[in-house]
Amino acid sequence: MGATVCEAVAADPDLDLVAAVDPNRVGVTAGGMATVADRLAVADAKADVVVDFTIAEAARENLIWLADQHIHAVVGTTGFTDNDLERLQTAFAAADRACIIAPNFAISAVLMMRFAELAAPYFDTAEVIELHHDAKIDAPSGTARLTVEKMAAASGNWAPDPTEHEMLPGVRGAEGPTGIRVHAVRMRGMVAHHEVILGAEGQTLTIRQDSTDRSSFMPGVLAAVKAAPDRSGLIVGLDALLDI
Repeated sequence: MGATVCEAVAADPDLDLVAAVDPNRVGVTAGGMATVADRLAVADAKADVVVDFTIAEAARENLIWLADQHIHAVVGTTGFTDNDLERLQTAFAAADRACIIAPNFAISAVLMMRFAELAAPYFDTAEVIELHHDAKIDAPSGTARLTVEKMAAASGNWAPDPTEHEMLPGVRGAEGPTGIRVHAVRMRGMVAHHEVILGAEGQTLTIRQDSTDRSSFMPGVLAAVKAAPDRSGLIVGLDALLDI
């Protein structure tokens, strides 16, 4: 993902790629720039915004460091806890810099979440299925979690799960807020896919979003990078920037 971001930034006439950091790919060219190991490179290059697509364990430290350096952050990493988010809000607000965290940068995913939120009050039952490539280590996806949170906030009136006996433990998936069930699939050949199924008497509604290539995330990443210098503090979700 990092290489794709570098290529997108380098290709945008309004942006300049000034550093590429990945300790596992030192020397590899990304966006016309050789990758280095030390994050100090972004401070030395006087970067205004850093894009972080790592893992939560690394991002927790990286982002606090960026706030200390007074550098804006755009984050595609998932797996943050509520405590992590509180720390980031405090650090970036104090630095008067923005930390924009989006579980999904695809515009279609942002719209999917919004449509599910709008539909929620009109249905009695709902389940969310997320499907990702087999290298994704966290489950469920941040997008699925945020989708369920938005639906639960829109309606708390969901019918109870009728299941009394699970013949295979966990077959009904995980129980999210207000009882909405979430299912995670990990499979080779997939990139990122989300499906929301809502049901009421005599009718169902299915909302599905598919990202078939990592390029689908780039318009959202670039929009966040360009918006960051005009923001401060923690912002979760791309919808806050797109006015969706």
